[in-house]
Amino acid sequence: MAQRHRLDMLTLDFYEGMTIHPTLLCDGEMAVLIDTGCPGQVEELRAAMMKVGVTFDMLRAVILTHQDVDHIGCLPEIIRECGEHITVFAHSLEKPYIEGELPLLKDAELEHQPIGRVDETVEDGQELSFCGGIRVIHTPGHTPGHISLYVKQHHLLVAGDSMYSVNGKLGGVHPPSTLDVEEAQRSLQKYSDFAIDAVICYHGGLASSEIQEQLQAFY
Repeated sequence: MAQRHRLDMLTLDFYEGMTIHPTLLCDGEMAVLIDTGCPGQVEELRAAMMKVGVTFDMLRAVILTHQDVDHIGCLPEIIRECGEHITVFAHSLEKPYIEGELPLLKDAELEHQPIGRVDETVEDGQELSFCGGIRVIHTPGHTPGHISLYVKQHHLLVAGDSMYSVNGKLGGVHPPSTLDVEEAQRSLQKYSDFAIDAVICYHGGLASSEIQEQLQAFY
């Protein structure tokens, strides 16, 4: 029987009592982090990881769903600490923003934008070999290079900001924070190709009840 790899949804403070939720996958002594939190949260991120028994020196990969500052904020500190021991993944359309070649599309006014690196770009349909297989789903709309990630062993979708949730109920696209709402709504149709039992939304957290019925409302 194949080993079932560990998956943990982390919780970090956002603002006004709200939270954000990076996802951590662990395969023995190596770990993969999906999104990193806001600038200045690296110690909070470290503490959240430690609560589930994972240290920074176990990180081997960081996957970024997109360029927004609350997703890439701790990347510079992670890179400084982990150096060449980690590989950073993102879609090619997001890479110039993450690496500081272009100002962030929604946070261009920030005086100090987090600048990181992208070691490998990913594309729609690609499967990353970590933790039993992670399928990349290009879901543009929120940003042009936004990706979602399907964790095969858990039948779980890491939705990034393609959707939000409230108290376990999926809310679909969040128009105020989405650059192209119509494209974002079309992107949700890609989820119909997957056997999804649970969804982690970066804003709102885990939804795991009647997921197929909830998703079908958006197709």
